Amino acid sequence: MVRIRLRRTGCNNNATYRVVAADQRSPRDGKFLEILGWYTPRQDGENFKLDLERIAYWQSQGAQLSETVASMVRKAKKALPAL
Repeated sequence: MVRIRLRRTGCNNNATYRVVAADQRSPRDGKFLEILGWYTPRQDGENFKLDLERIAYWQSQGAQLSETVASMVRKAKKALPAL
């Protein structure tokens, strides 16, 4: 099953993360299918960016979101301007 989760990058004491679609059996920093965004927890203000269209596509294909990514998606959808 495909899972949308965080993949750690960066160096010691300065972690950054990429939001990726990956097989749930692959290791945290292992092989992935597609990069869907980024997350920098130590940055003030806007500290993440997501490609909501691609996340919606992967969800339509049966992908599951991790808890952290699900909360980021909720925040990103709330911040979208109402049309």
